[in-house]
Amino acid sequence: MTDHATTPGPAAHQKIDTSVPHSARIWNYWLGGTDNYPVDREAGDAYTAVFPGIVTIARSSRAFLRRTITYLVSEAGIRQFLDVGTGLPTADNTHEVAQRIAPEARIVYVDNDPMVLAHARTLLHSTAEGATAYVDADVLDPERILAAAAETLDLTRPTALVLSNILGHVADHDRARSLVNRLMEALPSGSYLCVNDGSRGIDPVFEQAQDAYNESGAVPYNLRTVDEMTAYFDGLDLLDPGVVSVPLWRPEPASRTAEPIGEHGGLARKP
Repeated sequence: MTDHATTPGPAAHQKIDTSVPHSARIWNYWLGGTDNYPVDREAGDAYTAVFPGIVTIARSSRAFLRRTITYLVSEAGIRQFLDVGTGLPTADNTHEVAQRIAPEARIVYVDNDPMVLAHARTLLHSTAEGATAYVDADVLDPERILAAAAETLDLTRPTALVLSNILGHVADHDRARSLVNRLMEALPSGSYLCVNDGSRGIDPVFEQAQDAYNESGAVPYNLRTVDEMTAYFDGLDLLDPGVVSVPLWRPEPASRTAEPIGEHGGLARKP
C-alpha cells in the first residue's frame, strides 16, 4: 500500500475552529456523516429549514462524482486523478470508485482544512497496486498543488482534474477560471476536467438560502450561472450532454426520471 502525505503546508498546524460553521463539515452532515460539530449541525438545520432540497443537491453531487469517475476509468482509460477540494470522506470517494475498477489507479487529494486532511489520512486507504496521497494546499495556490501532486502522479500522462463544489469558494469568477486554466495547462493532451458546483437560474429558494448563508459569517460559497460554469471548459472538448444539472448528466438506467436542481456539472477532454 502506498498511502502517504506530501509535505504539510501552513494549514497542517492550524487548530480546528469549532466555533464557526464550516462548509465541508456541513456538507458531511447533509450526507449523513458524523464528522461535524454542533455549530455545523445548527447551520445545516437552519439552511434546510429554508431550503430542504440542499440534501438532494449534496447527494446528487456525490452521485455525479461517482458516474464521472466510473466513465473516466472504464471508458476513457484514466488512471490518475487530482481531486482538489476533497471535503470530508463519505461514501464513494474518488479513489474508492476508481480503484474498484482499476486497482492500480493513483489519486492525489487536495484540501486546506486540517480536519479534512486528518480524516482523509485515517480513512482513505489505497489498494496495494495503486496509491493515494493527501496534499495540504489551497485551491488559490495552483503551483503548490502541481508540485505536490507530481510526487505521486506522473503529470506527463493523462490525468483527470476533479473540482467538485470547490470553485464556488473563489469569490471572483475570472480568478476561478484562471486557476482552472493553470491546472489544466500543466496536464497533457488526453487529460480531463470534471467540474460541478452550485448554480443560479434553477431554484430561487436555493439562491435565497445560499445568499443568507453567505451573510451569516460562514465561509461564503458563490453560486454561478450555467454560462459561467461552461466557461471553465473553454478550449476543451465537452462530452455530451455538456454542462447540465447533475442528475441529468448520463443518469444510470435504473434511476428514476431526473429533475433539474441547482447544481450543474460537466466533463471535458483536453485535445
